[in-house]
Amino acid sequence: MAVFILMTSLSPQGLQTLRVTPERLLEVNRELERLGVTVRKQWALLGFYDFMSVVEAPDELTVGRATAELSARGSATFDTLVAIDPGEVFPL
Repeated sequence: MAVFILMTSLSPQGLQTLRVTPERLLEVNRELERLGVTVRKQWALLGFYDFMSVVEAPDELTVGRATAELSARGSATFDTLVAIDPGEVFPL
């Protein structure tokens, strides 16, 4: 499985939804799971992004489709980073 970092920014609508129903965060994680993306760790952030999530997926296409589907709802946008083990880039 490939590892990705999702940097998430919530829209005003997304922030309102999360304020009223905080369990929505877990529902979104379950939706990602159904789309083939497993959330391994997640943090709420202060600053430009609202959340950072470490996720696993079979490939870039899977995570791209999942974030595109969630983004289309208008509650959040995602910046997706590919995480690569440094040992794979710089073999020791």
